[in-house]
Amino acid sequence: MRRPLLALGLGERLALLREVCAQAGGDSRIVDRVASLLTVQFEQLLLTSDGGRSKQRWSQTMPHVQATAHVGGVTQTRSSAGQYNGWCQQGGLEVLERARFATEGARVAAEAIELAMAPTCPGGTMDVLLMPDQMMLQIHESIGHPLELDRILGDERNFAGTSFVTLDMFGHYAYGSELLNVTYDPTRPEQIASFGFDDEGEPAQRRHLIENGILKRPLGGAVSLARARTIRPDLEGVATARASSWNRAPIDRMSNLNIEPGTSTLAEMIASIELGVMLHTNVSWSIDDSRNKFQFGCESGRMIRHGQLAELVRDPSYRGISATFWRSLAMVGDERTFEVMGTPYCGKGEPSQMVRVGHAAPACKFSRVAVVGNAA
Repeated sequence: MRRPLLALGLGERLALLREVCAQAGGDSRIVDRVASLLTVQFEQLLLTSDGGRSKQRWSQTMPHVQATAHVGGVTQTRSSAGQYNGWCQQGGLEVLERARFATEGARVAAEAIELAMAPTCPGGTMDVLLMPDQMMLQIHESIGHPLELDRILGDERNFAGTSFVTLDMFGHYAYGSELLNVTYDPTRPEQIASFGFDDEGEPAQRRHLIENGILKRPLGGAVSLARARTIRPDLEGVATARASSWNRAPIDRMSNLNIEPGTSTLAEMIASIELGVMLHTNVSWSIDDSRNKFQFGCESGRMIRHGQLAELVRDPSYRGISATFWRSLAMVGDERTFEVMGTPYCGKGEPSQMVRVGHAAPACKFSRVAVVGNAA
């Protein structure tokens, strides 16, 4: 049973935050530390002109820990799952348990210090092993936004660009390798964007957007889908039109967008890499207005040499093209590597709408990726 955070008194909640934040202190090399906890509880009632009625209630919990170290003129920041809150789920106290919140202060401080003393990441073409806290951003920017149907139809052109995806691609386009299976899944109870009905009143169901690498469906609600079907009558959508508030019109949004687990263990993926880098936790991103060419930076990297984890490296980045990057997917982690994460800050639309989006993924190996290092 879910236990609401309100089961803890205000004093208990503040004491927990002070304790977690204090764990990140105690070393003069830590120059800044933060522990925060965002909780949101809300209800939604939707009434439609044809007599439809849906009432939904959500409780969301977003813990965050971050520490910044300064050593020998180098400053590095490490966070619990991203500086933009990768740990966000539905639920109460059990979310803190899944996020290991009570012990995160010590971990992020120690890793920030270690990063500040680490060499910079080397550049070159190599394999990359993206962990779930980086896969979250990779999914969001290079699968989620390109598949939003209103972008494909040109509606977002002025604000946030369009998409390299076109209506004629659905049903046959190889978006990734045959290992790539992407689902829109509003049914996972702990994921932050799970719901029973979207904001057009359509019942939400789990559906494949990409299956065995082939593009199947866009992220398009009823209104956009009706428009698209004047060109592609066979096109199938999903119930994912969402509004950030009662005074905004529902638009096509990502909700829970997940990569399904594969069969590879983490040890098997590491052992398969002759030269590569394991990447954790997004810290920066850049992607063009058609959501195609990208470059992403990570908080932490660890080199992989001859099938073994090697030295920690700082300031790693990598770049690619969405249309070909996913085709380099070579191994997909199993359930033991799978994490449920998300972001509370996905912006889109005019006027602007900010919504929460869930992303769950296993660790994934990509072959021959352009790693952008800062080593001399």
